[in-house]
Amino acid sequence: MLVHSRRARWVVRAVFFALFLPVFALPFLVILAASFATNWSGALPSGATLTHYQDIAQGDSLSALTTSLLTAVAASAFALAIGTWAALAAQRMDRRLRRVVDALFMLPVAVPSVVVGLSLLVAFSEPPLLLNGTREIVVVAHTVLVTAFAHQSVSAALARLDPAYEQSAASLGARPSYVLWHVKLPLLLPSLTAAAGLCFALSMGELSATMMLYPPDWLPLPVKIFGTTDRGALFAGAALAVVLMVTTLAVLLGVSRIRTKASYR
Repeated sequence: MLVHSRRARWVVRAVFFALFLPVFALPFLVILAASFATNWSGALPSGATLTHYQDIAQGDSLSALTTSLLTAVAASAFALAIGTWAALAAQRMDRRLRRVVDALFMLPVAVPSVVVGLSLLVAFSEPPLLLNGTREIVVVAHTVLVTAFAHQSVSAALARLDPAYEQSAASLGARPSYVLWHVKLPLLLPSLTAAAGLCFALSMGELSATMMLYPPDWLPLPVKIFGTTDRGALFAGAALAVVLMVTTLAVLLGVSRIRTKASYR
């Protein structure tokens, strides 16, 4: 640790928990408590019930969760493929052109996501690419929003990658395609899985652009949470939020295990 004194370490830990609990942990605990409540008139919720979760199991909320999962998986796969390809291509460019590529990929992150949604709505509302009102445009929007993170993660991993592995394989007569698939990409696997997990988590929680684009038959869970709470059903919305958080965390834990195994390899 950077702090060697025992007393100083206790002070640092106390400050950390003093900041962590009210800023990060407490909001999640409030949402969790509200998901089991029927009313909240005092300092704490009251009327413990499982009705909100039973309604999720019986209603169309599971369909919304499935929609979010399918959208996040598709967007993460596309973003990982595009971001990795762009990072590998930019590695062989000169520094000035590489900065231009990085700026282009970071542009959707630099502007509000509602602007990205509006731009896609305008761009794909006329033939020959008429995607307005389809589920595909939601996947495209999520892909555009999360590709920057995949590109940056892979670019950073490539910068740390020792070129000796690639040079050794090439000196032994390996073709560039063989070096890419059997040397470089396996070495990048921990970073690829980390980028995929980040893209998945961001896609699962995306709301602003989705609100502008989603068709009636493709309702993601964040949009349903917004609609539920907007109608005043705060406790039901809290239960939906808990389901969204638990599902996202479960997938990220699975991805982290894959990443750990890849690191050991």
